[in-house]
Amino acid sequence: MRITYNAPFTLTYTLVCFIVVLLTTGLEIPGVLSFFTVYPFNTPYMQLVDPLTYLRLFSHAMGHANWMHFLGNFSYILLIGPILEEKYGSKLLLEMSFITALITGILNASFFNNALLGASGIVFMLILLASFTNVRSGVIPLTFILITALYIGQEIYQITKSDNVSQFAHILGGICGGIFGYVFSGNKTLKKSSNQDTGALGV
Repeated sequence: MRITYNAPFTLTYTLVCFIVVLLTTGLEIPGVLSFFTVYPFNTPYMQLVDPLTYLRLFSHAMGHANWMHFLGNFSYILLIGPILEEKYGSKLLLEMSFITALITGILNASFFNNALLGASGIVFMLILLASFTNVRSGVIPLTFILITALYIGQEIYQITKSDNVSQFAHILGGICGGIFGYVFSGNKTLKKSSNQDTGALGV
């Protein structure tokens, strides 16, 4: 019996975010969290001439405000991620997460005054994407409709409350997951690509 690195994207993403929250919350190294937070455009941290501005559009998905924030997100990611990585492959799941983080970062920086950090958008992307598992091409599953109604509907309701949680990021992440699921559902080549990804990185 051996331990395998069975889900390279999920495990590596978890490790990176763990290190970030350890540096910012555990060791409390000042200034580090600013590199993993996206701010509104034209604020001191988000000048268009600053290369770090473009890094933050992605890196905000690796920052977390505290350990509870981190644990809340990765209890979902570690549960759902390996299943989706088996279906879609590590590379494609990484690309989906990058796109979700980028879109969420750009729109939040453009239209909202609050800072944004955390993997919540990717969590919702994975949840909606999971509802398309084992679905034939061109078919919208009832589970997707129900999950959308439950999760997205709840986030729309929560918008009316002031709780320092970005429901916008959750909703947008869910929309991305739904689009990815519909586009890639029924692709028979994904299983083969997935097996190649995980096999090459086993230890």
